[in-house]
Amino acid sequence: MADPKQGPKGPQQINIELPAETARGVYSNLAVISHSDSEVVLDFIQIFSGTPKAEVRSRVIMTPQNAKRVLFALKDNLEKYEMNHGEIALGEPKDIQLPPNFGGPTGVA
Repeated sequence: MADPKQGPKGPQQINIELPAETARGVYSNLAVISHSDSEVVLDFIQIFSGTPKAEVRSRVIMTPQNAKRVLFALKDNLEKYEMNHGEIALGEPKDIQLPPNFGGPTGVA
């Protein structure tokens, strides 16, 4: 079976462009994850303590297969991070009162 990363003449190369506005990124301190049978939705939210309103800063929609690839890539990267910088301490979760729906499907955080 052929390697999907291989084209007919060897490894495929993808030219990825990163526009300046996207390169600046957005800050998120909360993620809400929801799904249907055909897609996974990740809403990255910025919430401030003591305020009744939060803002979705970015929404990423992907297939369940790609979500699983992201899961494995994130796990691999965090393991490498911890090898270099030590274990990431989670501490105690704080009680955050979230609205039941951020304008999309009900999610699980």
